[in-house]
Amino acid sequence: MKKYISIIEDNTIFRENIAAYIQQLDGYFLLGAYGCFETALEDFKSGNHADIVLMDIGLPGINGIDGTKIIKQQFPKTELIIVTVFEDSNMVFEALKAGACGYLTKSLGLPELNKALGDLKKGGAPMSNKIAKMVVESFQLNHQDTTLSKREKEVLTLLAKGKTYSTIAEELFVSKTTVRTHIRNIYQKLHVNSKAEAIQLANEKKMI
Repeated sequence: MKKYISIIEDNTIFRENIAAYIQQLDGYFLLGAYGCFETALEDFKSGNHADIVLMDIGLPGINGIDGTKIIKQQFPKTELIIVTVFEDSNMVFEALKAGACGYLTKSLGLPELNKALGDLKKGGAPMSNKIAKMVVESFQLNHQDTTLSKREKEVLTLLAKGKTYSTIAEELFVSKTTVRTHIRNIYQKLHVNSKAEAIQLANEKKMI
């Protein structure tokens, strides 16, 4: 049984190259190729929706991440693969959270696209090697020990109250250098670079 594919991509040359390639593949039928999400959505609502959507992120108007959310809400059985130039980890995770089942970069060759479609047919989640490595590294990073010591929690709590380094040192009966050391350790454990980020993350995770 053939799988129907739609492409949503504003780069005309890239869109036409992928479209031409898909038309040569056995087991797939090119249903539509669109330069923006809004046009594709109108077509989808008229009943012309695909089994698989190849979606760019940097689209004019509604972007690919928001577009993915909309499609998954209205057509939950449709599977989406993001195909984009973006390799930023935040973009990757936002797309996956939105409902994308795969994430490929535009640097891939067309045979790799065929392999990705095959993986999807088998129930896989196709990702380029670079993206897959990024996902694994981020998973490992997020699962490192982020437990703060009792003293570090005290320092962070006082920071959240707007206390200065000098005041914190006085209240905890330690030197200002010791306070700086605690704060540096807090930043490293929480993988943040500023006081504001540390306080926000600690509040979100109910550490303080």
